Amino acid sequence: MIKKIVFAVLVFISGQLFSQENTASPYSFYGIGDAKFKGTNDIIAIGGLSVYSDSTHLNVLNPASYANQMLTSIQVGGTSNFYKLSSSTDTQKAQKTTFDYLVIGLPYSKKLGFSLGLLPQSAVGYRLVNDQLSTNNYAYRYNGSGGLNKVYFGAGYQLTSKLSVGMDFQYLFGSIDAKTTLLISNVQFSTREINNSNVTGVGLNFGLNYQSKLNDKINYRTSFTFAPEMKLNSKNSRQIATISFGADGTEIPASVNDIDVADTKLVLPTKIAAGFGLGNRKWFVGADYTFRGTGNQVNRFENYSNVSYENSSKIAIGGFFIPKYDSYKNYFERVTYRAGFRYENTGLVINNTSIKDRALSFGFAFPITGTFSSLSIGSEWGTRGTSANGLIKENYFSVNVGLIFNDKWFKKNLYN
Repeated sequence: MIKKIVFAVLVFISGQLFSQENTASPYSFYGIGDAKFKGTNDIIAIGGLSVYSDSTHLNVLNPASYANQMLTSIQVGGTSNFYKLSSSTDTQKAQKTTFDYLVIGLPYSKKLGFSLGLLPQSAVGYRLVNDQLSTNNYAYRYNGSGGLNKVYFGAGYQLTSKLSVGMDFQYLFGSIDAKTTLLISNVQFSTREINNSNVTGVGLNFGLNYQSKLNDKINYRTSFTFAPEMKLNSKNSRQIATISFGADGTEIPASVNDIDVADTKLVLPTKIAAGFGLGNRKWFVGADYTFRGTGNQVNRFENYSNVSYENSSKIAIGGFFIPKYDSYKNYFERVTYRAGFRYENTGLVINNTSIKDRALSFGFAFPITGTFSSLSIGSEWGTRGTSANGLIKENYFSVNVGLIFNDKWFKKNLYN
């Protein structure tokens, strides 16, 4: 019965992942949108490290982690994001609540494991106004929605007692809408342009984990992941319309024209990450460095004179602590306490200013008594961009909740 309930929940969540608008960042205006997936909630709480994994936690950032699985694992997560957007003259607030991921891990043998899942790759969700009606008698409104999702299937294999390798096959798909509305004073109709991109592509992600003993009490582990450049096909369309507005603000088209535009090729850049960590069953601390070749990225339809791209990089540090993982008297001694920090140069350059992203995170994993499952609750505080040079400073705060269901779903009968 429990398994049927779990599958019903998974079907509902997967449907939500396809349809939601899951960002309010003005920086999702550029490229293919705001990069969304930083890891499952337990990994986000330790800064998004790709170096950590164990037998009851999948780390989707590194497919080599699939080799360590002991039990069938299902992981789901959701987040509420709160934004404070500030320019040099104005401040606005926004909030989004979304389902984030659906991940399944399947152990096959002591050395081989598989994983499949549905993840958000990028998100578009901006509302910008360039209001000059009072001075130049016109104003522009920019609205964007949509994003890309990723379906993956991967395998991890333990080559030796210390070394495991893995690979993901990824399929990306999604649709992005960008709407621009021009309003002119004392003119009956406004002009609206809608650009749509239906994007698809395939790619690979390779991973490696090595772990050994530093001494009798402390283990060390290193990791390496490599995702080669991915080519994306974008089927584009454009619609031009003259519109008026109803009393409630509804857009009423007066004339609509579909315009032929060329399809384009987009690029998801090469990604390389390396990590190192120390710890044991009670505690762990580690660090990751990630490089992305975003210098050759372009926008979907237009290249703006004040926008360019550079290679991006990210540094993440984090870890966890369990006071007493086998305690039977005190429940909170079995709770996992996590914390992390990340600093990222996003690769986006606007008005000659590199857009940086920095965040602190922490979280708790509450074990479900009598099982290997757990409930994760975490939070992240971050800042992206700046209000200088005509830009927008984005302060964000998120609360995330994740469930990990671990169980033996495939058992051999010992007796007929």
